[in-house]
Amino acid sequence: MTVMATFMDVHSGFVGVTAEELAAAHAADLQIEAEESVHFEKAWLDPESGKAFCLSTGPSKEAVMHVHERAGHPTAEIYELSIQI
Repeated sequence: MTVMATFMDVHSGFVGVTAEELAAAHAADLQIEAEESVHFEKAWLDPESGKAFCLSTGPSKEAVMHVHERAGHPTAEIYELSIQI
């Protein structure tokens, strides 16, 4: 069994986005995540700053990035969370 890494990514440009719109963007990721062996756990949003955050597991940053690109909300700001307490 392959151990998957955990990632947090940050999106900009989501000013004024609603919970429903965030849910739709998250659903778009979930619809294609298996094709890249990625799983998106949760998403958070600060609509005032326009920042959205996604927690996922997967084989690589590139795999997470590819799902977001295909789902229509690309980001290059992805961090591997290798230490957890």
